[in-house]
Amino acid sequence: MEKFGNSPLTEYYGGRRPSAVTFEEDVGNEIQKMLQGLGVDIKQALLAKRKMFEVNAKAFVKTTNEKIEHVWNIQQEQRQNLHLKYSQQFLTLYRAWDTDMRKAREQEEKLAGMFREQRKILQQARAVQNQRLQKIKNLHEQFLKSMQDLEKDHEHLLTDEQSEVREDMTKLRNKIMMEAQQQALAIVQKSLHSLLF
Repeated sequence: MEKFGNSPLTEYYGGRRPSAVTFEEDVGNEIQKMLQGLGVDIKQALLAKRKMFEVNAKAFVKTTNEKIEHVWNIQQEQRQNLHLKYSQQFLTLYRAWDTDMRKAREQEEKLAGMFREQRKILQQARAVQNQRLQKIKNLHEQFLKSMQDLEKDHEHLLTDEQSEVREDMTKLRNKIMMEAQQQALAIVQKSLHSLLF
């Protein structure tokens, strides 16, 4: 058993041998101070992790918004291109049909006296008009189908983007929590090691 004659403990207590109660109180106070310091270190580490999480979350939200805006712009451009394509064709056919109608009316006025010949001309004009109207109808149906297909594609793309965003957020949260736990554990181990050794 160690004697207190010239030990550091004797010097600490001014040359007198400390009582067991005083020694235990001092040790308890030292441990309490170390634990308080450990608590401060953990709080600081958690605050730092929280700030890092906020910065990462803001950057993540910004990136996500940019991705969604990019996808939206592409979809808007595709819609406009599709609309322009079919609008031009529809307008061309409509103008041709309107011109044919005016010509038919003019022919009806000019050739009113020539009924049989006029009837033949009208039949031909109506056949052409019916063909063009059928083309307009077919073009309109193609336009509607193309719009529906495009909307479905856009919905699938948005769904995939949203799933990817949710998955990225979950990974980021898990990573930050894991790093915070590892850092807190390392601080505790370091403090316990310094306490014991």
